[in-house]
Amino acid sequence: MKDFLKFTLATVTGLILTGIIFIFLGVISILSIASSAETETIVKKNSVMVLNLNGTLVERTQEDFNSMITQLTGDGTNSYGLDDILSSIKKAKENENIKGIYIKANTLATSYASLEAIRTALIDFKESGKFIVAYSDIYTQGLYYLSSVADKVLLNPQGAVEWAGLASTPIFYKDLLSKLGIKMEVFKVGTYKSAVEPFTSTEMSPANREQISAFLGSIWSQVTSGVSESRNISVDSLNIIADEMMMFYPAQKNVECGLVDTLIYQNDVRDYLKQMAGLTKDDKIRMLGLSDMINIKRNTPKDKSGNIVAVYYATGEIVNESSSMLSDEAIVGSKVIKDLRKLKDNEDVKAVVLRVNSPGGSAFASEQIWHAVKELKTEKPVIVSMGNYAASGGYYISCIADSIVAEPATLTGSIGIFGMFPNVEGLTNKIGVTSSVVKTNTFSDFGNVMRPLNNDEKGLMQMMITRGYYLFVDRCAEGRNMTREQIEKVAEGRVWTGEMAKELGLVDELGGIDRALEIAVAKAGIENYSLKSYPAKESFLTNLLNLSGGNFIESQIMKSKLGSYYSDFNLLRTIQEREMIQARLPFELNVN
Repeated sequence: MKDFLKFTLATVTGLILTGIIFIFLGVISILSIASSAETETIVKKNSVMVLNLNGTLVERTQEDFNSMITQLTGDGTNSYGLDDILSSIKKAKENENIKGIYIKANTLATSYASLEAIRTALIDFKESGKFIVAYSDIYTQGLYYLSSVADKVLLNPQGAVEWAGLASTPIFYKDLLSKLGIKMEVFKVGTYKSAVEPFTSTEMSPANREQISAFLGSIWSQVTSGVSESRNISVDSLNIIADEMMMFYPAQKNVECGLVDTLIYQNDVRDYLKQMAGLTKDDKIRMLGLSDMINIKRNTPKDKSGNIVAVYYATGEIVNESSSMLSDEAIVGSKVIKDLRKLKDNEDVKAVVLRVNSPGGSAFASEQIWHAVKELKTEKPVIVSMGNYAASGGYYISCIADSIVAEPATLTGSIGIFGMFPNVEGLTNKIGVTSSVVKTNTFSDFGNVMRPLNNDEKGLMQMMITRGYYLFVDRCAEGRNMTREQIEKVAEGRVWTGEMAKELGLVDELGGIDRALEIAVAKAGIENYSLKSYPAKESFLTNLLNLSGGNFIESQIMKSKLGSYYSDFNLLRTIQEREMIQARLPFELNVN
């Protein structure tokens, strides 16, 4: 009777909680529908676009669980779409009622490639003769790089500028795994393929240190060159300033060395903007946030040709099928293949820009997408635009395109394959768990994690990894019109920046998605066209229905707690769900 009451009470409690959750989700859905129905923003005279950067930058925003919770809790952080920011800057340039842009630089989780894309758009905006003003209490290094393009860089009198150079500090888990009784058995091809090092070593290999030093140097050179040109400070002086660690000095020293123009409190910035706009203190100035800018319609003539240039976004880790491990945005091979086939068969689509932002993933899925891109290319031009990353599997799916455009700071290359297999025999021995096996053939129990692989199994694994590597090399050679020997010289799993990759022939041009669109239009031989993005953005409710149980919410909580260490943790947590052979970057590059 006692157990019956206990289980009955548990059931009733579960039903109540379920009801509360559905009510909560219903309210969120209503809010989502209401927000999506916002009317067009009417831009009045003396307006200023406000780029308030405080959160995370993604390729495209979605109405996901995180963004909805953020809106309801008002925690002050946001998720921004790079596409929305670039489009809004263009609108601000074209609209005569917008006098300038105000960059409010807080913190922004992103990479230098995306910052470069926004910075380039801001430089283009300045050609209109309108002003850009930047302000921050404390400039992070990345946002200072972005803000340095402004006509005036403002700093709080008690503020600071983080300007210290770049560093990479990988975390290693080998000793931790040893204490737990877990050993990772690794198979790879590529001297520089360092994705496995956190689990097999206690420090960087010489090859990994070499490649990290090279691409950090390349990115820092781009950053210092950009700031030097914008602020009229020599690169040598910028490196001397970095070595002084300016964050620990009074704010006035940033003015003296030329990093900022004026010290000013945030309350006084509005009056400063009025001055820049040629207004008096009594005049009214209107501030337009990013959400306002998104709802401004551009004055572009409606295209009647029926021609479409498609921009297909491939963002995240590459996997073959959607599964419970997908707590983040992913490139699901089976879906991408179907989508690309539809674009191939759509006669209105005259060219495709494949926007790739991926560290790689499943080697099998990468091969399938490669083939789909090749088939698409037989019907229409395919131009790849690389984002923050297009490495390993991300480069695999890109290499067959007609042309490849990358940002100078894009991380790409990493042409290499690895496989990683956990052996938990030590752990099971510690906790007193044993197993027995009965099998009909030699390899019937291949994959049993409760014992190490034997020599024959290791030989088979290495044979498969080597075959996959040479297939990857051949795919790159075909796509880039190079020989296998030429690709092997720049392969070995080595990571390159876009700037370095262009010199090596792995990339055709440096630039952003706009340059990729220009090439696509030229190759298609069309003048009039409309742009259309694929796949279509999903609503919050659709995203919710696609979630796999409680794994999504659990993963979001872990990500918020672990920060930059989440990637390695997630690998350990889901290693048995991942495909055996991977073509991807180190799990966490940890560049800051």
